[in-house]
Amino acid sequence: MITELDNYLSRLDDLHGQVSSLIAELPAEALNWRPIEDEGNQVTNSLAVMAVHLAGAKHFWIAEVVGGRAATRDRDAEFASVAASTAELVQLLERTTLETRQVFSELSESDLNGTRQAKDRIVPVRWCILHVIDHTSLHLGHMQITYQLWMGGKSFPSPMWTERLRLEK
Repeated sequence: MITELDNYLSRLDDLHGQVSSLIAELPAEALNWRPIEDEGNQVTNSLAVMAVHLAGAKHFWIAEVVGGRAATRDRDAEFASVAASTAELVQLLERTTLETRQVFSELSESDLNGTRQAKDRIVPVRWCILHVIDHTSLHLGHMQITYQLWMGGKSFPSPMWTERLRLEK
């Protein structure tokens, strides 16, 4: 695999690992809790919704757009998700991780330097990958705040980037 893609995988694995760790011990009630409900445009998303949305977005950008796989994403359904358990969310994240590895293993340097059609736009392949990393980071932050609100102010331990890099060596 191209070293650059291996580095992207490392970042994505780290982010999805943080998401999985954050939700690992939570009951379904916590996974499906929304800090603000029924407030029109002010409604917030649950941890389950955000985890499903992250998997859906990763599938769309990596498998469908970059990898050319058939379009199967139902974005609206992601935001209506209700989880019965953490296990189903972790399995979903793991499936998209395996799917990403498969797509990346098939990419050539020429593919990486190329562009793809994403709905009505032409986008660079690297942009698609970096967008997934950026998007996942953003929603991980949302998930950390939602967790903290659910826990009454107690935050989930999150190692600094320097500590996470040391773990990878």
